[in-house]
Amino acid sequence: MTKTTNYEIRDERFKRGIKLDEPIEQIWTGGKWTEGPVYSPAFRCLIWSDIPNDRRLRWDELTGEVGDIRSGLGCYTNGSTLDRQGRIVACEHGTRSVTRIEHDGSITTLASHFEGKRFNSPNDVIVRSDDTIWFSDPAYGIESDYEGFQAEPELDGEHVYRLDPGTGDITQVTSDFACPNGLAFSLDEQTFYIADSGGTRYASGEHHIRAFPIGTDGALSGGDVFAECEEGVFDGFRLDTQGRVWTSARDGVHCYHPDGTLLGKIFIPEEVSNVCFGSPKRNRLFITASTSVYAVLLPTTGASLF
Repeated sequence: MTKTTNYEIRDERFKRGIKLDEPIEQIWTGGKWTEGPVYSPAFRCLIWSDIPNDRRLRWDELTGEVGDIRSGLGCYTNGSTLDRQGRIVACEHGTRSVTRIEHDGSITTLASHFEGKRFNSPNDVIVRSDDTIWFSDPAYGIESDYEGFQAEPELDGEHVYRLDPGTGDITQVTSDFACPNGLAFSLDEQTFYIADSGGTRYASGEHHIRAFPIGTDGALSGGDVFAECEEGVFDGFRLDTQGRVWTSARDGVHCYHPDGTLLGKIFIPEEVSNVCFGSPKRNRLFITASTSVYAVLLPTTGASLF
């Protein structure tokens, strides 16, 4: 094992994914809980949320300037992603819905209810190549007024859902999670990774990522544990072009081989909530962590969202 101030190598294969002398840059600070990073290739910018302050912020990669966008509207936005048309799809605690920012700047509500009942507080979202939108719905945003608006849940639990934006049909795809959180597809989209962060709220203590084979009808099977978090719980995560999983944890970013082996860590001085790949080569890892946003250049490439 090799360990430095910024990195820990558990497996020699991790040496191909990082550079031990590469600095980790803090590109912004001043939040309460940063989340939902999404990189826009068209505009060379990173967009993220500071949930308790109900802010969405934009960092310009060319100038380094940061500005507010869509802040103070009661949205309390969490996880975000791009769809196949380059539009931002986002989970909003405040509205308890999944929304999309259209190319003209208007907002479309994609999902707010399931079988006539309001969602808890959609948390993370990912879009498959068939344009279906998959999102998790734990209750973080309705537990108090800190990250949304306190309310009683209307649904029978905390689940993951699949939305067909063409028809508007919504299907519940999980039923046995304590607190479903981060989401990602394998490179061939035949496996669906889901984090369970129940350990933050329940005595059952879930702190793992599970892997589900996806059937031709979109139904999930299996659900074996892919990885257990050594520090805290897993939250948001993304894959690179080698199928490695780069995931948030209490002490930084953990990187897992597709076989489930912990390859190594990037240490961050704050608890990490989420990550995304960006820059023109998709080789810069952006990291939202408590009060700040960090970035590190890697000798690896993030999997494309398109």
